[in-house]
Amino acid sequence: MISCTLLLPTAALLTVIQPPITWAWLAWVALVPFILASSPNAKPKPLALAAYLVSFAYWLVNLYWIAPITIIGWAAVCAYLALLWPILALTIRYCRSRNIPLLLAVPIFFVGAERLQGVFLGGFFWHFLAHSQFQNIPLIQIADIFGTAGVSFLIAMTNALAAEFALTALKKQKPTALHIAKAAIVAAAIIATLTYGKWRIAQSERFVKPGPVVGSIQTNIPQSVKRAGQASDVIFDKLISSSTQAAAAGAELVVWPETMVQAILNKDVWPYISTGDEYKNYDQRLAKHAKNTAFLLVGAYGGQIRFQDDGTLTLARYNSAFLYTPQGKQDAKWYSKIHLVLFGEVVPFYRTFPALYKILMSFVPKNYNYDYSLEPGTEYTVFKMTTDANTPADTHKFGVMICYEDTVPQIARHLAKAQNGRKAVDFLVNISNDGWFVRFKNNKTFPTAELSQHTAVCVFRAVENRLAVVRSVNTGISCIIDSLGRIKNGYIAGNLPQKVLQRTGMAGWFVDRLPIDKRVTLFSKYGQWLDFFCAACLVAIMILPGLRWLKPKPRSGKLDRKIR
Repeated sequence: MISCTLLLPTAALLTVIQPPITWAWLAWVALVPFILASSPNAKPKPLALAAYLVSFAYWLVNLYWIAPITIIGWAAVCAYLALLWPILALTIRYCRSRNIPLLLAVPIFFVGAERLQGVFLGGFFWHFLAHSQFQNIPLIQIADIFGTAGVSFLIAMTNALAAEFALTALKKQKPTALHIAKAAIVAAAIIATLTYGKWRIAQSERFVKPGPVVGSIQTNIPQSVKRAGQASDVIFDKLISSSTQAAAAGAELVVWPETMVQAILNKDVWPYISTGDEYKNYDQRLAKHAKNTAFLLVGAYGGQIRFQDDGTLTLARYNSAFLYTPQGKQDAKWYSKIHLVLFGEVVPFYRTFPALYKILMSFVPKNYNYDYSLEPGTEYTVFKMTTDANTPADTHKFGVMICYEDTVPQIARHLAKAQNGRKAVDFLVNISNDGWFVRFKNNKTFPTAELSQHTAVCVFRAVENRLAVVRSVNTGISCIIDSLGRIKNGYIAGNLPQKVLQRTGMAGWFVDRLPIDKRVTLFSKYGQWLDFFCAACLVAIMILPGLRWLKPKPRSGKLDRKIR
């Protein structure tokens, strides 16, 4: 009961530190009650049960925006994520009983748990300690070395120090020289982090140059309307109208949200499907719109015809992005989403385990009672745009992250990965459909916390790779994030609110100039080495106690004498 009481404050604090509340300063003490609850005096089973129940409730509250889509899926995701708290509680309890320094144990294990959070869900990188600090620009600059894990590590280490002082006070003891030394270490780490951050910010003037002018189109389409497909032409016409305004305002690249074009735009597919002529019409209108106007990146469906051995044809479907050029042509390259959302875009075991597949179909979004599974893409496409045909130096390269791909560090890193000491791309584009997580009632829009949290997570992709990101999102939040992780308010032209975080549940557009950062980061080169190390340590401490059972038991003295 005491453990449960102490765990509840941590659940509450971890909730309010994230957007949209964003009481970020509380993150630095949020784990203290959890650490105190994980006492050597606490019985393991009640502690683990309390940790699981509180964690399950915590995730149910914080992922409430999944429930309207799939209640069973919401409960299942929360039930899985809740497993990490009992593991952490028992691990911290073990460390405290063995006098293992919390200053190392707590950050290692909590960062490890954040990494394990996405192992079986394809990558659910959400509600990390670091994400609460997305507006603390000097602090988050270390992400270009350590990734998000570096910020979470520092916060967890500070929590561990606070917990040690709290434990000393509860025992009515005075801090020792060791406590002072630990405090000095944490203070030095924070000072070093902020000093590094300010240095990286100050040096930006030497490495950042003006890039292309981009236009971002934001729609406000309910998922039910989009799914029905009956308003495809209306949606398309509105997009053309906003896109025309953005191009007239000087946009050299105009970006549309994810799958807003309700068509398969691969030309080689059209002859084999009944809707081929309809899809061809969309392609022609897009090409005409882009001609002599601007580059146009649209979210649409991709398709590929596959010829089976028995002579039959199958259609592989993708969630894709297509680029149209000012020459009035569709670019030969197209990008298909690699990181598909489990149950939202793919249901596993369709061919390998049909019985399990039928069970899993109960987890899918409401009204999806058919196999809607998409195929994952396989290539990290790099698009090119030349803003001045006579000036090759004005050729810019960019990569696309579709929907939740901007929450997965390795997606952006693969796109940014340097070749011959230079970045593979100049900037990143995120197209998304967050209309899933907005409630529409009586012609009013009610956004959920998902929209601002999604934006906060994307900030770290920009810092990790020193790449600006332009977001075009159905229902919001569309914006530009520069290579320092700053979410840019305002724009050159547009009709969305000036303040980015107010751009929820509405349609509109904006035009602004993207910055291009020449710096190649250690994170782009070496990836998530810190969080993988922490995850390995957490797994090891989970496994090692169990290995004792594999050791042969020593023979008793009596048996030894009989043998001799």
